[in-house]
Amino acid sequence: MAKTKTAYVCTNCGASFTKWNGQCADCGEWNTLEETVAVTKPAAGNDRFANYAGASGITNADDVSLESQARIGTGLSELDRVLGGGLVAGSVTLLGGDPGIGKSTILVQCLANLSTSHRTLYVTGEESLQQVALRARRLELPTENLRLLAETSVEAILSHAQAEKPAVMVVDSIQTMHTETLNSAPGAVAQVRESSARLVRYAKQAGVAVFVVGHVTKEGALAGPRVLEHMVDTVLYFEGDPGSRYRVIRAVKNRFGAVNELGVFAMGERGLKAVSNPSAIFLSRHPEPVSGSVILVTREGTRPLLVEAQALVDTSHSGAPRRVALGLEQNRLAMLLAVMHRHAGIAMFDQDVYINVVGGVRISETAADLPVLLSALSSFRDRPLPSDLIVFGEIGLAGEVRPVANGEERLAEARKHGFKRAIVATANAPKRPIKGLRVDGVNRLHQALDLIN
Repeated sequence: MAKTKTAYVCTNCGASFTKWNGQCADCGEWNTLEETVAVTKPAAGNDRFANYAGASGITNADDVSLESQARIGTGLSELDRVLGGGLVAGSVTLLGGDPGIGKSTILVQCLANLSTSHRTLYVTGEESLQQVALRARRLELPTENLRLLAETSVEAILSHAQAEKPAVMVVDSIQTMHTETLNSAPGAVAQVRESSARLVRYAKQAGVAVFVVGHVTKEGALAGPRVLEHMVDTVLYFEGDPGSRYRVIRAVKNRFGAVNELGVFAMGERGLKAVSNPSAIFLSRHPEPVSGSVILVTREGTRPLLVEAQALVDTSHSGAPRRVALGLEQNRLAMLLAVMHRHAGIAMFDQDVYINVVGGVRISETAADLPVLLSALSSFRDRPLPSDLIVFGEIGLAGEVRPVANGEERLAEARKHGFKRAIVATANAPKRPIKGLRVDGVNRLHQALDLIN
């Protein structure tokens, strides 16, 4: 068996050293040496590459079996949707989110549901066994076959897993795990990278579906090396305000399903419950028309979603008017306001502009451009938009309204929720009229503004 030893590699120049130094002797940079695992290669014989052949081999692409792998349902329909239809044997899923958002809760629910038909193992490095069991009982979950392990050593975890032979395993969390081959503390870059590599290797070899919980930084990104996201098969982000009862899981990487797929959950006394019709909870039906509110149709993964965008435009009392966007990109808001000034003659350079997407949803696509400008203009002029109106479309720097993908599906979703009028790009207007829905196609921004005046 190959011997393992530690080495210290410079992240700037790649030089390797046997011990840590504050300064790299090759490039002169400070604090760039990181601990890694160096594997001693076996001694070479006459054929220097013969020892590396092992069990590996080259296969013709036509000989590779393309049979579809059976999915394992988690018992949570929205989680299955985000995963692409369920868990795949041998897959590794990384779940990240803010503290207290519900990561451990949803995984305990998932494993408790699966334990009735599959062997499962929940490994906790942050909580005691009593805390995990207490949460499961508080949520009234089936715990007869739910197997628990409190351990932080990766070698010990894999030893227990090989004896237990679970079909699904949860590791909560990767930042608390450590491997005996490294001397650094748990949570260090080298520890996170090496611990993850061993868990991924075990999942692939044993055909076990593994969930790995990851911490996030204050900026909202997953803590640890970026290579962690490259090593796993699926990366899920838990989003939402901890003070709100609604949670959103978004897939930012998925080798077995659609990217940017969205799953919506409601937090209750018995844990997280899947929301089958999320558009209904994101739409605020005001008792009377209010200015600054418009309904847009965004698309998350394979599902169109109706959400409300609200705008508040008020006179600025400072030399630098504020541009605040919650759920949207702030720099894009400033660009859109500049386009409206240049091509529609409506100036808001002396106004504070606040944009909010109701429900804590984050919209990354450009279909929100036209709704944002119409809601801002509605608030600026204090003129409510029709309550049965939906809007979507991308705005270009030349003032044109560009189409977005899957326009007819978005319009069909709006019609299903009772909307009777739509303003979209001309290319998104359906070739055949949609019964009960009037669709106005526009090519320029000023044409859309004229329709609401």
